[in-house]
Amino acid sequence: MDKIYFSGRRSVRRFLPEPVSDAMLTEILELAAKAPTCGNMQLYSVVVTRDEERRKQLAALHFNQPASTGAPVLLTICADFARFTRWCELNHADAAYDNFLSFTSAFADAMILAQQITTIAEMQGLGTCYLGTAIYNAPEISALLKLPRMCMPVACLAIGWPDGEGVATERLPLRAWVHEEEYRADSDEEILDLYKVKDEFPGNAAFPAENGKDNLAQVFAEVRYPRAMNEEFSRKLLEWLRFEH
Repeated sequence: MDKIYFSGRRSVRRFLPEPVSDAMLTEILELAAKAPTCGNMQLYSVVVTRDEERRKQLAALHFNQPASTGAPVLLTICADFARFTRWCELNHADAAYDNFLSFTSAFADAMILAQQITTIAEMQGLGTCYLGTAIYNAPEISALLKLPRMCMPVACLAIGWPDGEGVATERLPLRAWVHEEEYRADSDEEILDLYKVKDEFPGNAAFPAENGKDNLAQVFAEVRYPRAMNEEFSRKLLEWLRFEH
C-alpha cells in the first residue's frame, strides 16, 4: 500500500470546492506532530487559512499560483522560536535563540512537519501542493498573518480534495544523489547523462522552445529562477531578518 502511494505521488494544483472538515484537518495535524523535532522543542507553528477573502490576500503573495487560488485550505508553516523563547523567559531562563543556528533548527522542524502533513493528508485521499514562495514574500506574509518576532513563514501547503490526479513529474536516478561513504565527483559527461531523465521527459520537451532557450537548464537558470530574481529576494529576506528577527 505504501509503495503504491509513494510511487504514484503527485502534487495537485486543481481542487474541488468541497471543504476539508475541521475534524479531518485536526487529526492530520495531531498525527503530523509526531514528526521528529530538534530537542523535542517543536519549533514550528501552523496558520490555517480558510476565509475566502484572506485566502485571496495570501494567494496574491504567492503570485496567484493555481494551487494557492483554488485550494479550500492554505496552511502557512512557520519556523517558530517565539513561543519557546517566551516559555523560557517566563521561567527566568536565559533564552539565547535569536541567532542563525537557532533559525536553522526551527527551519528544519517546520519543513519536517510540512512533509509529515503532506504525507498524512495525501494518504487520506487529499491533494496537496507545496508553495515555496512563502520565503519570497516572508515580510508581507508575516504582516498579513500577524506573526511575532522570531516566527517566520517557510512554506505554505495548499490542501483540498483533488480535481484530477495532478501532473506526473520525473526524478533523478538514485546514483545522482546517493553517495557511498563520501561525495562522489562525477565527470561532466556523467552529469549530463544523469540529467537526461529531465531533458528527455515528455512533460519538459516543449519548455525550451516556449521560452526561447536552447535547453532545459537554461529554462531553469534564466527564466524560472534567474540570477536577478534570486539576488533580489535574497536581499529582501536578509534585510528583513536582520532588522525584524
